[in-house]
Amino acid sequence: MTDRYNIAFLVIFCIFSSVAAIQLFYYLFFYLSVCLKRNPETKKRSQPVSVIICARNESYNLRNFLPSILEQDYPDFEVIVVNDCSEDNSYEILGEYLKKYPNLRVSTVNKDPKFAHNKKFAQFIGIKAAKNELLLFTDADCKPESDKWIEGMTSHFEEEINFVLGYGGYVRKPGLLNSYIRCDSMTIAMQYLGMAIRGVPYMGVGRNLAYRKSVFFRNKGFGSHNHVVSGDDDLLVNSIATKENTTVEFSTDTHTRSVPNTGFNDWIAQKKRHLTTAPYYKFRDKFLLVAEPLTRIIFYTTFIILLSYIFLWPWVLGVFMLRLIVQIIVLNLTQLKLNEPGLLIYLLFYDIISPVMNSIIFLSNTKNKPGKGQWK
Repeated sequence: MTDRYNIAFLVIFCIFSSVAAIQLFYYLFFYLSVCLKRNPETKKRSQPVSVIICARNESYNLRNFLPSILEQDYPDFEVIVVNDCSEDNSYEILGEYLKKYPNLRVSTVNKDPKFAHNKKFAQFIGIKAAKNELLLFTDADCKPESDKWIEGMTSHFEEEINFVLGYGGYVRKPGLLNSYIRCDSMTIAMQYLGMAIRGVPYMGVGRNLAYRKSVFFRNKGFGSHNHVVSGDDDLLVNSIATKENTTVEFSTDTHTRSVPNTGFNDWIAQKKRHLTTAPYYKFRDKFLLVAEPLTRIIFYTTFIILLSYIFLWPWVLGVFMLRLIVQIIVLNLTQLKLNEPGLLIYLLFYDIISPVMNSIIFLSNTKNKPGKGQWK
């Protein structure tokens, strides 16, 4: 009986050590690359740029954030706001700004009860209206961190570059929900920026993303995923971006900050919409994205089992501490790089609960799929 007991726990220890090694691979190969990445020296460019913003009932955010985009320090750019079926006073606010800013253009989509559509339709309207080849996207509730945002995000468009992935964080506010939203945003950025740096671009965020208009139309726009509620950003990148045609830009001047949800139910609804895109990723990307949280769950589960029975506890603690030390170093460097101060303790705590929470939200989507008319 003792031999079987020892063999069983030896197998658990081997599993524990193996998943710890996989976790270290993610941190040292993908995530650390975000900390170590240096933006290459780029020539100051003035290629014409079209900034596209889709807005539905965003009057407050348009009033407060749109001027920071219209007043960017860049010689040649237009800002296209697609006012999509708004029922607030967005039209009046945009009318005021049209008189003040000659580089603002507005496309209006009127409400039609016979035609329910998601954000992709509004995005398509904006892209069609753009007069420039380089397109830069953000949301109405986003504000650039500086007036060098356009310059930084578009400075990488060499001949072979079609996509530039930027960082879009959230405004810092009190409360646990805000800390979780900011942690979630930062860890997702660690993944998509780190994987892009390592030659595996799989997504971008519509809060801060640039690509070529010709590439969009050459690949038939949103194509086969046009029916998916979300995915105007990540699925487009996932289907077209490659190691050769994609780069990243995340210097502090080029960050954007979004207004976070203040209600838990609102955040859950937003998260559910975002997770509807996951089944449409390439198999390679789905494997890499599932392997990390899955091995994390196994890591903590086997750690608790082994420690509870005091089996090889010095080795178990040694492996655990090695991962923890690497994790603390990488997370701390990343929060400094992405200008997300004060998150380290929260990141370590949420590291345990986030894969479980995301799994529950993802599984709930299989029972209650969002309707096609949902927008954002």
